[in-house]
Amino acid sequence: MKSLQSILFISFLTIFVSCGSSAETSEDIFIEKLTVNSLSEFTAQEETKSVNISSNIDWDVITNQNWISVTPTSSANNGKIDVTVLENTTLNLRTGIIQVSGGSLSETIEVKQAGKENVTNAPSENFDLSTWNLSVPENNGNGIATTITVSELNNKYKNNKYFYTSDDGGMVFKCPVNGFKTSANTNYTRVELREMLRGVDTSISTKGVNKNNWVFGTAPSADLNAAAGYDGVMNATLAINHVTTTGNSSHIGRLVIGQIHANDDEPVRIYYRKLKENALGSIYFAHEPTDGNGSEQWYELIGSRSSSASNPANGIALNEKFTYSIKVVGDSLTVTISRDGKDDVSKTVDMVKSGYNVGGQYMYFKAGVYHLNNSGDTTDYAQATFYSLDKSHTTK
Repeated sequence: MKSLQSILFISFLTIFVSCGSSAETSEDIFIEKLTVNSLSEFTAQEETKSVNISSNIDWDVITNQNWISVTPTSSANNGKIDVTVLENTTLNLRTGIIQVSGGSLSETIEVKQAGKENVTNAPSENFDLSTWNLSVPENNGNGIATTITVSELNNKYKNNKYFYTSDDGGMVFKCPVNGFKTSANTNYTRVELREMLRGVDTSISTKGVNKNNWVFGTAPSADLNAAAGYDGVMNATLAINHVTTTGNSSHIGRLVIGQIHANDDEPVRIYYRKLKENALGSIYFAHEPTDGNGSEQWYELIGSRSSSASNPANGIALNEKFTYSIKVVGDSLTVTISRDGKDDVSKTVDMVKSGYNVGGQYMYFKAGVYHLNNSGDTTDYAQATFYSLDKSHTTK
């Protein structure tokens, strides 16, 4: 009997040890890992973007298209690859696949590249301008600037002096120092789009809390119901091609490239400024509360707004593409600057005390060139080329 008990005890111990050993072995099993990020769509131009790879194994990269190249084509563990696409000279979107493989794992990255824009087209044929009008600094017959209506703008309007399609398919805004202004109270010229949510329905007034304009989400409920929408975001990808090098020191190289305009004030104006001694430009913005709600506030995102600023170390060069985003949610305003290969730069402003969350305050976006130099030579000008422009609002 004792012998049988001993045998049973030994058997139990053997099973226990065996189970414990299996558990330890299971915990030591190596699990392969390989994940890749996705890519945003490339423009039609030759362009390079980076993709992060998270891995604990060796991996190789191949592509199925000869217009896509990848560096490096192999590595190990965490890393990144640079993906370059050649210029797309066709008018058609093209796609390709990058395959990243390692061990028993394989991941794919879809590559999309836009087709080349038709440079003979008017800007409205390449961009959705169905809810915008345009101001150009030509005499409308009454001594003020001309407004190109939504209908006119979308009927293939272009102007070789101010507003046209660039050789690479962009939408060009070229604004001289001198020209006709939008009103007697305005000191500067502009070639600028103004948001018109009514589209071609001219029975709706351009001004007021109505279906042509939007309000902040903290507006009274009556205004939220009356407006075309509330809150909003506008994204634009562009390059500044030229800035002024003549005029007063406070004016040189300065322009506004995006705004929110309210009844009489501007919740935000985004500035680009490059001084003639500097190779790179700065980005900053202003927030203007309504009358009686405080003074104008200034926020520097890249470099300085000073008229004697040194070359900004992380500045933006002429012809360098970048993206700005203006986003409003309730009383919160966020401006973000994005560039490939660099960290985003962003600033959020609390507007709760700025006076825009009361009844009667209406908003609209503006984009293009509002040229803040009226003291330069008559031949001097500012120019920006937009490669994308989109906006949206929340609707009830």
